[in-house]
Amino acid sequence: MMKKSVLIAAPALALFAAVAAASPAMAGGSTSYQATLTQLNGSHATGNVTLSLSGNQATITEHVSGLAATFSGKPYPHVQHIHIGADGTCPTTAADTNHDGVISTTEGAPSYGAIGTTLSTSGDTSPAAGTTLTVAPSGASYTYNRTIDLSAATLASLQAGKAVVVVHGLDPATLSAAAQAEKSDLVPSLPLAATSPALCGTLVASQMTMPTGGAQTGGGATASGPDLGLLGLGGGLLAAAAAAGTVVMRRKQLSR
Repeated sequence: MMKKSVLIAAPALALFAAVAAASPAMAGGSTSYQATLTQLNGSHATGNVTLSLSGNQATITEHVSGLAATFSGKPYPHVQHIHIGADGTCPTTAADTNHDGVISTTEGAPSYGAIGTTLSTSGDTSPAAGTTLTVAPSGASYTYNRTIDLSAATLASLQAGKAVVVVHGLDPATLSAAAQAEKSDLVPSLPLAATSPALCGTLVASQMTMPTGGAQTGGGATASGPDLGLLGLGGGLLAAAAAAGTVVMRRKQLSR
């Protein structure tokens, strides 16, 4: 009886494997990470980030609002990064060690770490571009979307749950008089407000798995999960295989 059961299961398993190979969602997909960006330093800004990872390639979509709008009469450039190599958290007010009312970038570093990847609008995404204002998204609200390659260090922190998105740039008028007089701890030619963190959020793996090979812009059949047509076909083939096996068993039993 066991031999007959194996004969029935073998073709069914082979068919299931064929269906799985034909469906990218069943064969494997990219991992999705999400972060809710919360305000730092009284910025009153909000935002969210979604990162879809396939290998070392990340497609990042970000929406922010409520940031400082202008800087020297022009749209405010908000440098932003994935910070790595520390606790993987956002700092609390206790991080303000000099008590000027502002958590500077370096004061927040023990919580979120150093720059691992710069979320620039074009060109370089390494830490070297971390304070390049000309490739930073700008204005009070913006949507950022870009596909980039992550460094090994950023990838390791992301997979360990310790990669943190930080958006920088505060409205100087909201700072204390002492803080308004200070220079940036990163770029001394700029005021402290220009590079201090305004938004922060840790990237956490979500339960959603995106199929490989889908369009970067999202949507469409390839982004909505397993191919239901293929699964239906697979189910029909499996049922047919089982039925055929049952018929063979009955015929053998009758011929005895």
